[in-house]
Amino acid sequence: MVLTYLQNKLRVKNMDLVTGGAGFIGSHLVDALVAQGKSVRVLDNFSSGREEFLAHHNGTANVEIIRADLLDPESVKKAMQGIDTVHHLAANPDIRLGTEVTDTDLRQGTVATYNVLEAMRCEGVSCISFSSSSAIYGEASIMPTPETYGPVKPISLYGASKLASEALITAWCGTFGAKAWVHRFANIVGPRGTHGVIFDFIHKLKNDPTRLEVLGNGLQEKSYMSAEDCVRAMVHLVGNTSEDVNLYNLGTGDTCSVRRIAEIVVEESGLEGVSIEYTGGDRGWAGDVPKTSLDVEYLFSTGFVPEMQSEAAIRHTARALIDEIGL
Repeated sequence: MVLTYLQNKLRVKNMDLVTGGAGFIGSHLVDALVAQGKSVRVLDNFSSGREEFLAHHNGTANVEIIRADLLDPESVKKAMQGIDTVHHLAANPDIRLGTEVTDTDLRQGTVATYNVLEAMRCEGVSCISFSSSSAIYGEASIMPTPETYGPVKPISLYGASKLASEALITAWCGTFGAKAWVHRFANIVGPRGTHGVIFDFIHKLKNDPTRLEVLGNGLQEKSYMSAEDCVRAMVHLVGNTSEDVNLYNLGTGDTCSVRRIAEIVVEESGLEGVSIEYTGGDRGWAGDVPKTSLDVEYLFSTGFVPEMQSEAAIRHTARALIDEIGL
C-alpha cells in the first residue's frame, strides 16, 4: 500500500539525500551539509559526477554513496528510505547537449524529477530542495529579472525541463502536502567544474596556447555565482524560510561579459600573445540566452550575502580549474 506523508510522520529519519551529489555543485553541497553536522546519502550514476569529488569523505561515517540512476524508480525509492530532506541536483549539466540529443533534458530532468517526487510520496519524505535555473526565464524583457516575472518562455530544452520540474514540484506540494525550496541559479562556477565557458576556454588554450576562440561576439552578459556561495545560499534558505513553496533567484546582483571572462582566463593562464578570436553573432549556440541578469533582492532580504561578486567568482574559478586541468 502506498503511504502518504502524514502516515509516515512517525518514521525515524536522520539523513539528507543529495541527487547528483558527486557532481560539480552537488559535491560542494555535500561538503556544506557535512560541515553542518548532517549525515548525507549521495545518489549518483556518475555519468558526469566524479568519485574524486567525494574522495575526502571516504571512510567517514556521515557520507553514504549509492551508485544508481534516477531513471530506475526502484533504486530511487530505496535511496529515499530514512531521508529527511531531498536536495535534487541531478540533471544533464550541459545545455548545449539538448540541441543534439533532444530527449536528454526530458529524461534526465523532468522524468528524473517525477521519479524523485514519487519516491518521496511512497517513502513519506516531505521536503525537497530543487536546483532550477535562470534558463527558465528565456529572453526576459525585464532585467534584473525578479522571481515574479512572467510569462516565462524558456528557449532551451534545458530551461524547459527545469520549468516542467518546477511545475511538478509545486503540484506535489499542493496535492500531497510537500514543502519545497526552488533555487533558480545564475551561472554557477567554481572548483570541480566539468563544463561551461571557463572550463571550455581553459581546454581550448591547452590545445592551442596561441589563440582562444570565443563563440559569438563576446558581448553575451550573464550573472555568475561561485559554487561555494551557491551552496551556502541553498543551505541558508532551507534553514531560514518556511513557506510551502520557497522560490528564490540565486546570484550576486551583477553580471560579467564573455569577452571579460576570456580576458580573465588568459590573464590567469600566464600565457602571452594569445589572440582572442570571435565567431560572431549575438549568442554562442542555439538556445543560448545572450543576456541574463537576476534580481536577487528577495534572497538578500533573508540575510544572505555572497562572498564573491561575478568577476571575483570567475577569477577564483579560472585559477582553480587551471590547477585542476593543467595548462
